[in-house]
Amino acid sequence: MRLPDSVTGSFLVALGAAAAYGGWILPPVPGQPVGPNVFPLVIGCGLALCGLAIVFGIGHSFEEEEELIPFEDGQAASPPPQSKLYGLRALLPPALLLFYVLAADRLGFIITAAIMVYVTSTALGAKWKLALPLAALSPFAIHLIFGKLLRVPLPVGLLPTPW
Repeated sequence: MRLPDSVTGSFLVALGAAAAYGGWILPPVPGQPVGPNVFPLVIGCGLALCGLAIVFGIGHSFEEEEELIPFEDGQAASPPPQSKLYGLRALLPPALLLFYVLAADRLGFIITAAIMVYVTSTALGAKWKLALPLAALSPFAIHLIFGKLLRVPLPVGLLPTPW
């Protein structure tokens, strides 16, 4: 049985709201601008936003979905077979993790993360018109959240970081 997107998205919104509320009620550490309450608050808000995107179908193209044509006996036909490389997508996360470990110190976080986001989004079927801006903007957003707000040291690499 497959759950509709609205149920899945609503569950993610509820889970994100619970995490954000948990971060909201945690007391901040005196003398620290960013305490243990910020991480669950940021993650919960992000999870809730992703859940809302799923509920409202943002970024989902319905004309790309294939309809199954029923056979004469009333059973649905199977979808067309995938290419031989379709199963290799399971190797993408460990390959990208290995790439990050090997390249982050040399290239830096921004370049490495941009490559990883572009490869992941195109492997998941995104067109280059969506994958390229996503790959350009998301590393900077992650850098601002983790590098500046949470003060997590990120590898600098080739790009000097004047920001």
